[in-house]
Amino acid sequence: MTRGYVDTGWGQVHYRACGDSGPWIGLFHESPLSSRVFEDVLPVLGRRARAVAFDTPGYGASDPPPGPGFEIPDYGRVLAEAAAGIGMERPVLAGVHSGASLALAAAAHLPAAGLALSGVPLFTPEERAGFIAGWTPEAPLDDRGSQFTWAVERYLRSWGPDLPRELLHLAVVELMRVADRYEWGYQAAFRFDPSEALAAADVPVLLLNAEFDRLAPKDALALDLARDARLVVLPGLPGQPHLRAPGDFAAALLAFTLEAGS
Repeated sequence: MTRGYVDTGWGQVHYRACGDSGPWIGLFHESPLSSRVFEDVLPVLGRRARAVAFDTPGYGASDPPPGPGFEIPDYGRVLAEAAAGIGMERPVLAGVHSGASLALAAAAHLPAAGLALSGVPLFTPEERAGFIAGWTPEAPLDDRGSQFTWAVERYLRSWGPDLPRELLHLAVVELMRVADRYEWGYQAAFRFDPSEALAAADVPVLLLNAEFDRLAPKDALALDLARDARLVVLPGLPGQPHLRAPGDFAAALLAFTLEAGS
């Protein structure tokens, strides 16, 4: 695995990459984490593809946007610029949750061979308003370390009390790196309705999800919206298929990529 930076209109975008031949795969993570979530996925993909996992601007080691008011199409344009800057051609663009919206937005600027989406946030207006209002409270940054307890409790609530320690540690550390702006990409994702972009996609779409993912109930709607879609469900998982079953996640994504590029 290699790591690097590519220049964009928003500064530098950081990425992790694996593989030196075969079709391209671009990976976009959920907010407010980073490309670290794909560390166990990338080596599997890299056996037969050139896989690149990007840090969303403002998260991980990527430079932030100029401010908090930018929208998912803006993020998608910058990430497409980053992908083009490292030479990606007709990639399969894959994303998880808000990363699924980023993949759809990037595809508007970078011709893609396919889309692989895990948990498309096809919220109702009421759900969208609820997430905008309540999902990103201000982090309690103080000299007593309250922010760490807050982050631990946040992920135990949202990812489940049985969350393996290594995944809890990863999520908390990545959130703490960007605690002063963790809501920027989140709020952009909540404001964005991916339904139009999904319906307009003229490439094959793989819906690759955990059986009990928070957004699994939206898969049926995604199947109806997309012109050419299939659903692969990884059974028994409460969510985070790329983290809890990286081998199975990568195998399904790689099979789809090889088919889409053939």
